[in-house]
Amino acid sequence: MNALDLRPSPIAGTWYSANPKTLAASIDEFLDGAELPELDGQVIAIIAPHAGHRYSGAVAAHAFAALQGSNPELIAVISPYHNYDPRPLLTTKHQAYSTPLGNIEVDFTAVEELQSHINIPITSIANDPEHSLEIELPFLQRVFQQGFKLLPVMIRAQEEEVAEKLGDALSKTLKNKNAVLVASTDLSHFYDLKIANQLDREMLKRFASLEPETIFEAERQEKGFACGHAAVAAVQWAAIKLGANEVQILNYATSGDVTGDHSSVVGYGAAAILKKI
Repeated sequence: MNALDLRPSPIAGTWYSANPKTLAASIDEFLDGAELPELDGQVIAIIAPHAGHRYSGAVAAHAFAALQGSNPELIAVISPYHNYDPRPLLTTKHQAYSTPLGNIEVDFTAVEELQSHINIPITSIANDPEHSLEIELPFLQRVFQQGFKLLPVMIRAQEEEVAEKLGDALSKTLKNKNAVLVASTDLSHFYDLKIANQLDREMLKRFASLEPETIFEAERQEKGFACGHAAVAAVQWAAIKLGANEVQILNYATSGDVTGDHSSVVGYGAAAILKKI
Protein backbone atom coordinates (compact mmCIF):
# COMPACT_ATOMS: atom_id res chain seq x y z
CA MET A 1 0.00 0.00 0.00
CA ASN A 2 1.34 3.41 -0.95
CA ALA A 3 1.79 5.97 1.80
CA LEU A 4 -0.82 8.71 1.95
CA ASP A 5 0.02 12.10 0.46
CA LEU A 6 -0.23 14.17 3.63
CA ARG A 7 -0.90 17.86 4.06
CA PRO A 8 1.77 18.78 6.60
CA SER A 9 0.67 21.01 9.46
CA PRO A 10 2.07 24.55 9.24
CA ILE A 11 0.77 25.46 12.72
CA ALA A 12 1.54 22.51 15.03
CA GLY A 13 3.98 23.77 17.63
CA THR A 14 2.73 27.35 17.43
CA TRP A 15 -1.08 27.46 17.35
CA TYR A 16 -1.27 24.26 19.36
CA SER A 17 1.18 21.76 20.84
CA ALA A 18 3.17 19.56 18.50
CA ASN A 19 3.52 16.95 21.23
CA PRO A 20 0.73 14.35 20.82
CA LYS A 21 0.35 13.62 24.54
CA THR A 22 0.37 17.29 25.52
CA LEU A 23 -2.10 18.15 22.76
CA ALA A 24 -4.48 15.32 23.65
CA ALA A 25 -4.35 16.20 27.34
CA SER A 26 -5.02 19.90 26.71
CA ILE A 27 -8.00 19.20 24.45
CA ASP A 28 -9.41 16.68 26.92
CA GLU A 29 -9.08 19.29 29.65
CA PHE A 30 -10.96 21.83 27.53
CA LEU A 31 -13.69 19.27 26.80
CA ASP A 32 -13.98 18.26 30.45
CA GLY A 33 -14.42 21.92 31.39
CA ALA A 34 -17.20 22.58 28.89
CA GLU A 35 -20.57 22.89 30.62
CA LEU A 36 -23.43 22.61 28.15
CA PRO A 37 -27.11 23.40 28.48
CA GLU A 38 -29.49 20.59 27.60
CA LEU A 39 -29.48 20.20 23.83
CA ASP A 40 -33.01 19.41 22.77
CA GLY A 41 -32.49 17.72 19.42
CA GLN A 42 -30.00 16.26 16.97
CA VAL A 43 -26.85 18.29 16.40
CA ILE A 44 -26.64 18.87 12.65
CA ALA A 45 -23.76 21.35 12.79
CA ILE A 46 -21.58 23.36 15.13
CA ILE A 47 -19.91 26.77 15.00
CA ALA A 48 -16.46 26.97 16.58
CA PRO A 49 -13.69 29.60 16.81
CA HIS A 50 -10.27 29.11 15.25
CA ALA A 51 -7.65 31.05 17.18
CA GLY A 52 -4.73 29.28 18.83
CA HIS A 53 -5.96 26.73 21.34
CA ARG A 54 -4.55 28.82 24.20
CA TYR A 55 -6.90 31.65 23.31
CA SER A 56 -10.06 30.01 21.97
CA GLY A 57 -9.77 26.36 22.94
CA ALA A 58 -12.03 26.64 25.98
CA VAL A 59 -14.79 28.22 23.87
CA ALA A 60 -14.30 25.80 20.96
CA ALA A 61 -14.60 22.87 23.36
CA HIS A 62 -18.24 23.82 24.05
CA ALA A 63 -19.07 23.33 20.37
CA PHE A 64 -17.19 20.06 20.04
CA ALA A 65 -18.58 18.73 23.32
CA ALA A 66 -22.01 19.05 21.73
CA LEU A 67 -20.95 16.35 19.26
CA GLN A 68 -19.96 13.83 21.91
CA GLY A 69 -22.01 10.67 21.71
CA SER A 70 -22.54 10.87 17.96
CA ASN A 71 -20.62 8.74 15.50
CA PRO A 72 -20.33 10.48 12.11
CA GLU A 73 -18.58 8.86 9.20
CA LEU A 74 -18.07 12.16 7.35
CA ILE A 75 -17.35 15.62 8.77
CA ALA A 76 -17.54 18.69 6.55
CA VAL A 77 -15.38 21.50 7.90
CA ILE A 78 -16.08 24.85 6.26
CA SER A 79 -13.71 27.73 6.96
CA PRO A 80 -12.65 31.07 5.56
CA TYR A 81 -9.42 31.37 3.58
CA HIS A 82 -7.34 34.14 5.11
CA ASN A 83 -4.72 34.25 2.35
CA TYR A 84 -4.89 35.61 -1.18
CA ASP A 85 -6.19 33.37 -3.94
CA PRO A 86 -8.17 34.49 -6.99
CA ARG A 87 -10.42 31.42 -6.86
CA PRO A 88 -13.65 31.44 -4.82
CA LEU A 89 -13.70 27.98 -3.20
CA LEU A 90 -10.72 25.83 -2.24
CA THR A 91 -10.06 22.35 -0.93
CA THR A 92 -6.94 20.34 -0.31
CA LYS A 93 -5.10 18.42 -3.01
CA HIS A 94 -3.64 16.08 -0.38
CA GLN A 95 -5.15 12.70 0.50
CA ALA A 96 -5.14 13.42 4.22
CA TYR A 97 -4.53 16.12 6.83
CA SER A 98 -1.72 15.42 9.27
CA THR A 99 -1.86 16.58 12.89
CA PRO A 100 0.20 15.41 15.88
CA LEU A 101 -2.75 13.13 16.75
CA GLY A 102 -2.63 11.29 13.43
CA ASN A 103 -3.97 11.56 9.90
CA ILE A 104 -7.51 12.30 8.71
CA GLU A 105 -8.32 11.05 5.24
CA VAL A 106 -10.14 13.31 2.81
CA ASP A 107 -13.27 11.85 1.23
CA PHE A 108 -12.64 12.73 -2.40
CA THR A 109 -15.86 11.03 -3.46
CA ALA A 110 -17.73 13.53 -1.29
CA VAL A 111 -15.64 16.40 -2.71
CA GLU A 112 -16.52 15.32 -6.25
CA GLU A 113 -20.19 14.98 -5.32
CA LEU A 114 -20.14 18.46 -3.79
CA GLN A 115 -18.64 19.85 -7.00
CA SER A 116 -21.37 18.16 -9.03
CA HIS A 117 -24.01 20.13 -7.10
CA ILE A 118 -22.47 23.61 -7.49
CA ASN A 119 -21.59 25.66 -10.57
CA ILE A 120 -18.65 27.34 -8.80
CA PRO A 121 -15.27 25.61 -9.19
CA ILE A 122 -13.80 24.08 -6.02
CA THR A 123 -10.05 24.26 -6.62
CA SER A 124 -7.68 21.73 -5.06
CA ILE A 125 -4.48 23.27 -3.69
CA ALA A 126 -1.38 21.80 -2.07
CA ASN A 127 0.43 22.94 1.06
CA ASP A 128 -2.10 25.62 1.93
CA PRO A 129 -1.15 27.76 4.96
CA GLU A 130 -4.73 28.09 6.24
CA HIS A 131 -5.08 27.72 10.01
CA SER A 132 -8.83 28.12 10.39
CA LEU A 133 -9.71 24.68 9.05
CA GLU A 134 -6.82 22.75 10.56
CA ILE A 135 -7.21 24.20 14.07
CA GLU A 136 -10.53 22.33 14.46
CA LEU A 137 -9.13 18.93 13.53
CA PRO A 138 -7.44 17.90 16.80
CA PHE A 139 -10.73 18.54 18.61
CA LEU A 140 -12.50 16.24 16.16
CA GLN A 141 -9.80 13.62 16.65
CA ARG A 142 -10.32 13.61 20.42
CA VAL A 143 -14.12 13.63 20.27
CA PHE A 144 -14.30 10.96 17.55
CA GLN A 145 -11.51 8.54 18.22
CA GLN A 146 -12.98 6.10 15.72
CA GLY A 147 -12.31 6.73 12.05
CA PHE A 148 -14.08 9.43 10.08
CA LYS A 149 -13.35 11.12 6.79
CA LEU A 150 -13.12 14.81 6.03
CA LEU A 151 -14.82 17.09 3.53
CA PRO A 152 -12.75 20.31 3.74
CA VAL A 153 -13.81 23.55 2.06
CA MET A 154 -12.14 26.94 2.40
CA ILE A 155 -14.14 29.98 1.27
CA ARG A 156 -12.06 32.79 -0.23
CA ALA A 157 -14.99 34.66 -1.85
CA GLN A 158 -17.06 35.59 1.18
CA GLU A 159 -20.10 36.60 -0.81
CA GLU A 160 -23.71 35.81 -0.03
CA GLU A 161 -24.39 34.14 -3.37
CA VAL A 162 -21.33 31.90 -3.03
CA ALA A 163 -22.26 30.91 0.51
CA GLU A 164 -25.87 30.14 -0.39
CA LYS A 165 -24.87 28.00 -3.35
CA LEU A 166 -22.30 26.17 -1.24
CA GLY A 167 -24.89 25.56 1.47
CA ASP A 168 -27.31 24.10 -1.06
CA ALA A 169 -24.59 21.85 -2.50
CA LEU A 170 -23.53 20.70 0.97
CA SER A 171 -27.10 19.75 1.86
CA LYS A 172 -27.43 17.66 -1.30
CA THR A 173 -24.04 16.02 -0.69
CA LEU A 174 -24.66 15.18 2.97
CA LYS A 175 -28.29 14.12 2.64
CA ASN A 176 -28.74 10.49 3.70
CA LYS A 177 -25.14 10.37 4.95
CA ASN A 178 -24.00 9.96 8.56
CA ALA A 179 -22.39 13.38 8.64
CA VAL A 180 -22.02 16.61 10.61
CA LEU A 181 -20.97 20.12 9.64
CA VAL A 182 -18.43 22.39 11.32
CA ALA A 183 -18.32 26.15 10.61
CA SER A 184 -15.06 27.81 11.61
CA THR A 185 -15.10 31.48 12.57
CA ASP A 186 -13.89 34.04 15.07
CA LEU A 187 -15.93 37.15 15.82
CA SER A 188 -14.81 40.80 16.01
CA HIS A 189 -11.11 41.62 15.87
CA PHE A 190 -9.09 44.22 17.80
CA TYR A 191 -11.77 46.40 19.36
CA ASP A 192 -11.77 47.28 23.03
CA LEU A 193 -13.80 44.94 25.21
CA LYS A 194 -16.93 47.11 25.44
CA ILE A 195 -17.23 47.57 21.67
CA ALA A 196 -16.27 43.95 21.00
CA ASN A 197 -18.99 42.70 23.33
CA GLN A 198 -21.55 44.89 21.54
CA LEU A 199 -20.49 43.74 18.06
CA ASP A 200 -20.24 40.09 19.08
CA ARG A 201 -23.59 40.11 20.85
CA GLU A 202 -25.21 41.31 17.63
CA MET A 203 -23.44 38.73 15.45
CA LEU A 204 -24.31 35.89 17.82
CA LYS A 205 -27.91 37.11 17.71
CA ARG A 206 -27.76 36.73 13.92
CA PHE A 207 -26.29 33.24 14.28
CA ALA A 208 -29.07 32.31 16.72
CA SER A 209 -31.81 33.54 14.37
CA LEU A 210 -30.93 30.80 11.84
CA GLU A 211 -31.48 33.34 9.09
CA PRO A 212 -28.15 33.25 7.23
CA GLU A 213 -28.85 36.32 5.12
CA THR A 214 -28.91 38.44 8.28
CA ILE A 215 -25.25 37.54 8.92
CA PHE A 216 -24.27 39.34 5.72
CA GLU A 217 -26.56 42.22 6.65
CA ALA A 218 -24.70 42.67 9.95
CA GLU A 219 -21.39 42.72 8.09
CA ARG A 220 -22.62 45.27 5.52
CA GLN A 221 -24.07 47.53 8.20
CA GLU A 222 -20.98 47.06 10.42
CA LYS A 223 -23.18 45.96 13.31
CA GLY A 224 -21.21 42.76 13.85
CA PHE A 225 -18.22 40.96 12.36
CA ALA A 226 -17.05 37.39 11.86
CA CYS A 227 -14.07 36.51 9.68
CA GLY A 228 -15.81 33.26 8.75
CA HIS A 229 -19.26 34.78 8.27
CA ALA A 230 -19.67 33.13 4.86
CA ALA A 231 -18.66 29.74 6.31
CA VAL A 232 -21.28 30.09 9.05
CA ALA A 233 -23.93 31.16 6.56
CA ALA A 234 -23.13 28.29 4.18
CA VAL A 235 -23.32 25.79 7.02
CA GLN A 236 -26.59 27.29 8.23
CA TRP A 237 -28.15 27.12 4.77
CA ALA A 238 -27.05 23.48 4.52
CA ALA A 239 -28.28 22.66 8.01
CA ILE A 240 -31.71 24.20 7.38
CA LYS A 241 -32.16 21.99 4.30
CA LEU A 242 -31.07 19.01 6.42
CA GLY A 243 -33.83 19.74 8.91
CA ALA A 244 -32.23 22.11 11.42
CA ASN A 245 -34.62 24.54 13.09
CA GLU A 246 -32.80 25.97 16.11
CA VAL A 247 -29.43 27.40 17.12
CA GLN A 248 -28.17 27.35 20.70
CA ILE A 249 -25.31 29.67 21.63
CA LEU A 250 -23.12 27.63 23.97
CA ASN A 251 -20.30 29.93 25.04
CA TYR A 252 -18.68 33.31 24.41
CA ALA A 253 -15.39 34.83 25.51
CA THR A 254 -12.64 37.09 24.19
CA SER A 255 -8.88 36.88 24.01
CA GLY A 256 -8.84 39.34 26.91
CA ASP A 257 -10.14 36.60 29.19
CA VAL A 258 -6.83 34.81 28.60
CA THR A 259 -4.36 37.66 28.16
CA GLY A 260 -5.86 40.18 30.60
CA ASP A 261 -5.55 42.87 27.92
CA HIS A 262 -9.02 44.27 27.24
CA SER A 263 -7.90 47.20 25.08
CA SER A 264 -7.80 45.13 21.87
CA VAL A 265 -9.53 41.75 21.84
CA VAL A 266 -10.77 39.03 19.50
CA GLY A 267 -14.21 37.54 20.12
CA TYR A 268 -14.92 33.81 20.18
CA GLY A 269 -18.31 32.10 20.11
CA ALA A 270 -19.51 28.50 20.13
CA ALA A 271 -22.92 27.28 18.97
CA ALA A 272 -24.85 24.15 18.05
CA ILE A 273 -27.30 24.00 15.15
CA LEU A 274 -30.06 21.55 16.03
CA LYS A 275 -32.88 19.60 14.51
CA LYS A 276 -35.40 19.67 17.31
CA ILE A 277 -37.11 16.36 17.90
